[in-house]
Amino acid sequence: MKRQKRKTTTKRKQNNTAGGQPAAATVPRKKLRSRRDLLQNIGYGALGLGVVGAGGWYFATSVHASIIERDLSRLGNGIPTVVQVHDPQCPQCRDLQREVCKALAELDDAEIQYLVADIRQPEGRAFAAQNRVGHVTVLLFDGKGTRRGVMVGQNSSDVLLNEFRNLIRRSASG
Repeated sequence: MKRQKRKTTTKRKQNNTAGGQPAAATVPRKKLRSRRDLLQNIGYGALGLGVVGAGGWYFATSVHASIIERDLSRLGNGIPTVVQVHDPQCPQCRDLQREVCKALAELDDAEIQYLVADIRQPEGRAFAAQNRVGHVTVLLFDGKGTRRGVMVGQNSSDVLLNEFRNLIRRSASG
């Protein structure tokens, strides 16, 4: 028969005070930090602050750009305008938006402006109803705000870029 190993138990030393009570446990002292630890923590704090600041800056600029894109009152301000009638929950609309942005990246911001009529918002719905169009649609306006073209459905960035250049050329000639 095999012998089982026994666990060895350690005996605690207890200082008995008067009354048979064990002595109060000693509280460990707070460790003093070195200058190196302090500087290291300051560095981590600065790095964290930089990351949070960069995230805040990115969020603020993207929200600002989104607000400007949805400002339909900018239509007819002297700059030819592309307005996408857009449903943010529609995959075709998101694909079209990517293609429109890819085409617009080839052009100068001073030549043409891009606006979004979000049909999930009252202003966007009213704009789409006024122009009698549905989502997945791009409307082309001259600098005076007169509608010059309608592109319904998916289009490649090359086709869109060609139409945008034609709009700019027609708007410049009067």
